[in-house]
Amino acid sequence: MLNDLSILITGGTGSFGRAFVKNVLAEHRPKRLVVFSRDELKQYEMSNIPGLEPSRVVRYFLGDVRDRDRLRRALEGIDIVVHAAALKQVVAAEYNPFEFIKTNIMGAQNLVEACVEAGVSKVVALSTDKAAAPVNLYGATKLCSDKLFVAANNFLGRRDLKFSVVRYGNVMGSRGSVIPYFLDRRKNGSLPITHPEMTRFNITLEHGVEIVLRAIEGMWGGEIFVPKIPSYRILDLARAIAPNCRHDVVGIRPGEKVHEEMITTTDSFTTAEFADHFIILPSLARWKTEDYLAAKNGRMCDMGFHYHSGTNDAWLDVPTLRRLIRRHVDPNFDVPENA
Repeated sequence: MLNDLSILITGGTGSFGRAFVKNVLAEHRPKRLVVFSRDELKQYEMSNIPGLEPSRVVRYFLGDVRDRDRLRRALEGIDIVVHAAALKQVVAAEYNPFEFIKTNIMGAQNLVEACVEAGVSKVVALSTDKAAAPVNLYGATKLCSDKLFVAANNFLGRRDLKFSVVRYGNVMGSRGSVIPYFLDRRKNGSLPITHPEMTRFNITLEHGVEIVLRAIEGMWGGEIFVPKIPSYRILDLARAIAPNCRHDVVGIRPGEKVHEEMITTTDSFTTAEFADHFIILPSLARWKTEDYLAAKNGRMCDMGFHYHSGTNDAWLDVPTLRRLIRRHVDPNFDVPENA
């Protein structure tokens, strides 16, 4: 699918970016794979990983999505773009709102315009469950970003270019997420719990990469792809990681939800269901919904449907969480035998 094509990934030194680059190099034969990011130290560290060294195929390009001119230069000769660059910390967004706006919204529009000018063929942007009915600044910026990428399909003229979005929940073990935090804190004998009823969606990095690759292959332009993924209860996660630790309820942090959504009831009017994912269809599409559903064997969801971490059909129990942590986060993870 990606053979002999040139690919650029923004935010390419992050957790997703590294996993995506490793997968593409292992499973495909790209002509060029450009890692675009603003942190020279992370680029240096990534470029020293065996197999990811700078080469004829792998390139490292310093730049910021806030800088449209630099983006335009980086996109020369690029066929496919994966947009993973974003400011993501919920609490930081509440204290530094305009910094998130400049990266997550203005940076998204810079990328849209640069891709149109450069003659890119496909763009897939990563989103988050926090963009559905957002209650925090980070989620609001990602919702706006999603809207920009979906709407970008409407002003392409005769250009053969498609923009789509992939939205999913918390990535297991990603930097700054709850699992590494709990693993670190368990040595203190207690875990801070924001709310005992809290639930979250869960996806592995590998599954996230798979969904993005499938979106690249099958996108018609304007879709928001939402994979069907399990949820976990925060107390089950705490028991899985540190069964002998006490729980200190500290309260919800600024901008947090007790449960997350990826599809709201309002989205149900334009949401279609497929075997292992949902798609929020664009309100203004360059193709007919009935043709799309027939081609991909889907059906429209019932009015009022929503996809919610607290009412999900699929759940991760304590033993499954432990297996996943050992496989995807820390191969040396262990708990007491009597836990």
